Amino acid sequence: MPVSTGKKDVVFEEDDLPYEEEIIRNPYSVKCWMRYIEHKQNAPKSVLNMIYERALKELPGSYKLWYNYLRERRKQIKGKCITDPAYEEVNNCHERALVFMHKMPRIWLDYCQFIVSQCKITRSRRTFDRALRALPITQHSRIWPLYLRFARKLPLPETAIRVYRRYLKLSPENAEEYIDYLRSVGRLDEAAVRLAAVVNDEGFVSKEGKSNYQLWHELCDLISQNPDKVSSLNVGAIIRGGLTRFTDQLGKLWCSLADYYIRSGHFEKARDVYEEAIQTVVTVRDFTQVFDSYAQFEESMIAAKMETTSEMGQDEDDDIDLELRLARFEQLITRRPLLLNSVLLRQNPHNVHEWHKRVKLYEGNPRQIINTYTEAVQTVDALKATGKPHSLWVSFARFYEDNEQLDDARTIFEKATKVNYKQVDDLAAVWCEYGEMELRHENYEQALRILRKATAIPSRKAEYFDSSEPVQNRVYKSLKVWSMLADLEESLGTFQSTKSVYDRIIDLRIATPQIIINYAMFLEEHNYFEESFKAYERGIALFKWPNVYDIWNTYLTKFIDRYGGKKLERARDLFEQALDGCPPKFAKTIYLLYAKLEEEYGLARHAMAVYERSTQAVETEERHLMFNIYIKRAAEIYGVTHTRAIYQKAIEVLPDEHARDMCLRFADMESKLGEIDRARAIYSYCSQMCDPRMTANFWQTWKEFEVRHGNEDTIREMLRIKRSVQATYNTQVNFMSSQMLKATTSATVSDLAPGQSGIDDMKMLEQKAQQLAAEAEQDKPKPKDKILFVRSDTSRSELAELAKQANPDEIDIDDDDEDEEGDGDGEPDEVQLEQKSVPTAVFGGLKDD
Repeated sequence: MPVSTGKKDVVFEEDDLPYEEEIIRNPYSVKCWMRYIEHKQNAPKSVLNMIYERALKELPGSYKLWYNYLRERRKQIKGKCITDPAYEEVNNCHERALVFMHKMPRIWLDYCQFIVSQCKITRSRRTFDRALRALPITQHSRIWPLYLRFARKLPLPETAIRVYRRYLKLSPENAEEYIDYLRSVGRLDEAAVRLAAVVNDEGFVSKEGKSNYQLWHELCDLISQNPDKVSSLNVGAIIRGGLTRFTDQLGKLWCSLADYYIRSGHFEKARDVYEEAIQTVVTVRDFTQVFDSYAQFEESMIAAKMETTSEMGQDEDDDIDLELRLARFEQLITRRPLLLNSVLLRQNPHNVHEWHKRVKLYEGNPRQIINTYTEAVQTVDALKATGKPHSLWVSFARFYEDNEQLDDARTIFEKATKVNYKQVDDLAAVWCEYGEMELRHENYEQALRILRKATAIPSRKAEYFDSSEPVQNRVYKSLKVWSMLADLEESLGTFQSTKSVYDRIIDLRIATPQIIINYAMFLEEHNYFEESFKAYERGIALFKWPNVYDIWNTYLTKFIDRYGGKKLERARDLFEQALDGCPPKFAKTIYLLYAKLEEEYGLARHAMAVYERSTQAVETEERHLMFNIYIKRAAEIYGVTHTRAIYQKAIEVLPDEHARDMCLRFADMESKLGEIDRARAIYSYCSQMCDPRMTANFWQTWKEFEVRHGNEDTIREMLRIKRSVQATYNTQVNFMSSQMLKATTSATVSDLAPGQSGIDDMKMLEQKAQQLAAEAEQDKPKPKDKILFVRSDTSRSELAELAKQANPDEIDIDDDDEDEEGDGDGEPDEVQLEQKSVPTAVFGGLKDD
């Protein structure tokens, strides 16, 4: 049915009547209008637009209606040429919408994007500006990204620059984005200004995560590499400001400043910058960077000059400027070690080693050497010095001495003795070097005077290790100076002066054992023997063990050489005094000296008593040696029979290893004396500590003894004891092995996790158990022989043959069928081996009456 709208008639379809009626009933309901619009989605554009217009006439403040209407209008002209009049109609719709929707950023964004797509630059810029003016500042962050993206695409950068300037007033933290844009369009001057402002802003935080130093470095690169495009900044002031702020990166900043002047064409100024840099940097890394850049600059200058000369056709040999540049480059390379040394000294001006290296660099230039030494001794603080500060003074004086200027050398030494060193040894070394210089020039009295002055007791005494006192008040206790003075007094002074020096050393309690021995030797050389012995006594009172050992050893030796047996009681008292508290480590020498004294001048029994004491006083490792000496001396003095008690005690005291050796020697001695039963008893006792598998030599020796002196019964007894001992050791070994196997098995089983097989470990343990069982089976006696009744492996015929070789007239082995072993009662003999104990149980019945 036709409906009049005032302009033209619109025809409604029957399906539209319910929606029309609903709209008539609720003309201000957005839902009714939206349902009607949704119903007419497939209708012609004009119909749909008319419905939107009718709705907006009733509800001009509805954001939903305007948003959908504008979106529908933009969709309708999509794909058309931007010159189509329909675009302007849509623009007018947006303008009408903004009358009511000017606070809605989404409407503004859509309109701005739509205008930008029409390539209308001025209108787009004005639309963005209107949006920023209309919207509250909290909504500007939605507009600016689109605005900046539009501005960056403009052909001329001026508009974008002005837009960015406005943007940075709102968001100064995005200055890096503006700087990157300026660099991309070639506006380096303003980029440098902005970057300088960012660097100087301490509160600026880079969104790209750059540190302040990195921004500084970018600024330096920017202004140094583009000197012709950056004119608004004082480049020198900026980079020098960075030099004061970033002291750990001076090399790069200096190179940037020099690079700026090089690119600007100010080559001499760049050279001045390099020279200033290598004279001020304090690290080797910075120096290396600057020096390498400096050398590269000089090389490039030479190459450029040579290229220019060749192009102009000039003779290079006649070009003075080229020769000057070559000479300058050569001098730079020659100066490098000296410049590097200067860097290290700036880093630590108290480095003594570097000052010595600097002097060597000036070798051949006396004036520079003197200036360097003078600067060194004035600069180095002895309390902060790295190295020995006194060596600078000594080397300085030695330089004057080598040039035959002794007065100047003495002046240096005199000044050196007044320096407050950190350690007394430094001042003592200065005094000693001073005295040695005078000795080298044969000024002996002067040398003595210098050292006497050094050792003079100051008005204010101080302890040697009291660091609160200056070293000049403590040097009088320096043993180094006193030792040199004592040597000089011995060579140049009188007996009394030398004796006085040694006495003062001892009184100051700074003497060493060597000083005491030297003093005593000096007195002995002048035939003051008792005085020398008193010196030894004073030294003994000063020191304790083990430091006193050398003094005692020398004292006792000298005393015996001097008096021999004339003062025997006094000598004995000295030895007893020396042995009182003597550690076992040093007792051996003194005991041997004591025993020698008693042998030569005393009583033999006293010497034997000393030897016996020594076997208990020395270290365990030396007891065997002392017993050997004791036995040897006892045999020489009293005869071999007197050594039986000594052997017996040695076997009791010494460990098994040495006790076996003693037993063999003891048995050999008894067999030589014809005491066969004694020797056999000794072998029997020794067998308790001899495992046949480890001590085959012992059993071979016993066997040979029985072959020479025994019979069938003794040989059979020896073999029976051997088997018994072997069974005993086998039982002990098997028991220990089974315990170890049991512990290993328990540990392995406990370590297995639930469900873990452990097959490999169990196989290994089973193999080990089988191996041990096999060894035990081999060592086990045969079934018909019990452990307590052990048969020999030797047959009766072999025994008879061995016995005949020993005693052919006495041994007669018959072949009667009797009990092979035992005492005739049919039971096996039981062999019980005693444990190692006092051997009187073995030898008790064999002692001499």
